[in-house]
Amino acid sequence: MMEKYGVIFYRDEEYNGYVAEAIGLPGCISQGKTMEEAVENIKDAIAGYVLVEKKHGRLKGHPLPTQYFLGEVAVGPSI
Repeated sequence: MMEKYGVIFYRDEEYNGYVAEAIGLPGCISQGKTMEEAVENIKDAIAGYVLVEKKHGRLKGHPLPTQYFLGEVAVGPSI
């Protein structure tokens, strides 16, 4: 059975491509010049990450939860 993992994609103008970060898998990040390339690269990164973490008995990430939210917050200077 295939597990789904949450991924955040964003455009990186300096790199001139896309960055992908796997939610709940610290440090599992990849990139690609196109969105399609970023998707394939993060799939490979997640598969490798999960394999290594399971091998060492320390997998702490979780498959995509049934309910999740994406939002933003504004943070200003301290008073």
